Order: sequence, then C-alpha cells, then structure tokens
Amino acid sequence: MLTFKVLKEFLVEKVIYLSGVISVILVVLIFVFLIKEGFSVFEAVNLKDFLLGRRWYPISDPPQLGILPLILGSLCVTFGASLICVPLGVASAVYIAEVASPRIREILKSGVEILAAIPSVVFGFIGMTTLVPWAKNALDLPTGLTGFSGSIMLAFMAMPTIVSVAEDALTAVPYKYKEAALALGATRWQAIHRVIVRAASSGIVAAVMLGMGRVIGETMAVMMVTGNAARIPQSLLQPMRTLTATIAAEMGETVQGSDHYHALFAIGIVLFAITFVINLIADFAIHRRFK
Repeated sequence: MLTFKVLKEFLVEKVIYLSGVISVILVVLIFVFLIKEGFSVFEAVNLKDFLLGRRWYPISDPPQLGILPLILGSLCVTFGASLICVPLGVASAVYIAEVASPRIREILKSGVEILAAIPSVVFGFIGMTTLVPWAKNALDLPTGLTGFSGSIMLAFMAMPTIVSVAEDALTAVPYKYKEAALALGATRWQAIHRVIVRAASSGIVAAVMLGMGRVIGETMAVMMVTGNAARIPQSLLQPMRTLTATIAAEMGETVQGSDHYHALFAIGIVLFAITFVINLIADFAIHRRFK
C-alpha cells in the first residue's frame, strides 16, 4: 500500500511537471513562429515607420503599413474600458467578500461565473443590436460604432476576471486583521477600507492587470462594435480599429507570403509584447510583499 501511494505521488508530480514544461515550450514555439513570419515585413518597411506610421493601407501600391492608429485604437478602448470596469469590479469584489450575506454571496459569485462563460461573439451581437443604436441616439452621433461602445462592451467582459480574482484576494486576508481593527475602535467600513483592502492590494492590482489583459486581447466583440476605422482617434466617440480586430478582419483575405501577410504577424508580435508586459506587472503585483 505504501509503495502504491509513493508511486502515485511520483506519477502525479511528474505529470504536473511535464504539463508545466509543455506549456512553456508551446509559448516559446508560438513566439518563434510569430518572429519567423512577422520579421519578414521589415524588409519592406523599417521598424520606426511600422510602429509610428499613421497610415494602414496594406493593399495600396506600395503598401503603407503604419500601425500607430491601431495601437492608439487599442489603447483608447482599453483606457475607456478600465474607467468603467476597474471601480465597478473592485467595488463588487469588496461587496461580495465583506458585505453580502452568505446566500447573496453565493448567488452573486455564480452570476459572475456565468457572465465569464458568455462567448465574446454574443457580447458583440448584443452590443450591435442594443448598445450601438442607443449610443447613436443618446449621444447624437453619426454612428454608434465607436470606441465608446467598444469600451462599454469590453468593460462588461473584463469585470468577471477582476471581480473573481479581487474577491479571492480579499477573502484570503486573515480574519484577525479585521478583528484587530475593530478591537482598536475602527468602524466596519474603516476596517474594510484601511485594513482589508490595503492588505489585499497586491491581489487587487493583479486582478486589474489581468482584466486589462482580457481587454487588450479581445477580438470579436470589439471588431463588431468599434467601427473598424484605421485612423488616428481623436476621442472615444469616433470609430476606431484595434490590433486584434485588424488581424481577425484581414488575415483571411491576405496573400500568403505578401507584405500584408507578414505585417499581420508583426502585429501579433506587438500584441504578444503588450500582453507579456501586462502579465509581468500582474505577476509582480501578486508576489509583492508588504512589511
């Protein structure tokens, strides 16, 4: 019996180790593939013109492959979404973890999980049929397909991640912290705000960064409601195009091996770098220690 238990633990340990190694290898292979396909575009355009160029006309002659409008579109939509989902998500997590009754907590946590399971294309369809017409009429715009509409949809898509991770961080704070604060005369809200939230701040920051990673990498919903105009955005109330939407919309129409084809893979490299930085910041926040 002891031998079987030891063998079982050994096999489980090796399977977990192998899974981690395979995951790392797959990420490295994806990155190598992106570099192999994407770096060829720099034979037609230099890095500065690619990143800072203001015109994205890949099928013109010669092709103009400047992705600055796409980068700014992604950043604008992400910024607009963060203004909505960060305060609402953190506030919801605090309510679920510290205020709601056990019954209400379970209902709300189940609702958050259901919201996270909805496919992005469904969010995009709902946005096209309800949010876009409302934005056009309420804001008196020529079209409701704007960065504002995309920001709202992406905020709802990022909120489940933020709420779930932040709620876990708040729940993980030792209860003795709250007891000590209350014993020293703090009110319930003072204990939550000045003790529990601060103790869980690293997890909350990680939740926010992971939510932003979901926003920056989203494709279908943002492609359906932002208007897909590859131009420098002046405000959130204008149509704009993101990096992910460009890849999704144009990859199926490109000639394999063309400059356009390689430029889309180069956009993938830019997205890979952005998400890597976001995840790196989140990882740093998770492992941060407060004295």
